[in-house]
Amino acid sequence: MEFKKTQKEVIRNAKSYGNKYKVKIDDEFAMLKLYEEVGELAQAYLVYKKKSRPEKYMSKEEVKKGIAKELADVVGVAMVLADALDIDLEEAIDKKWISKEWIKDR
Repeated sequence: MEFKKTQKEVIRNAKSYGNKYKVKIDDEFAMLKLYEEVGELAQAYLVYKKKSRPEKYMSKEEVKKGIAKELADVVGVAMVLADALDIDLEEAIDKKWISKEWIKDR
């Protein structure tokens, strides 16, 4: 799926969630949610590295699925935040990671 199409679907799902639960999906929500999701990613990574309570240990396959889920949440919420701030995230990624245009500005 193309990036913009993926982002459009993520935004649609976020707005649907907001309507269903009467939550305003704005930049403040997205920023705080991003922190929450990064924390959940860190927790999943601790389990992966077996640096958590032993009762949280899982198979490598299970824990990698958990990390993948949390990474998807982080990326998805970043898309929601970019949309709320009217930022073209695909363009920003291109400038930062692909064409490295922003690195040249240093």
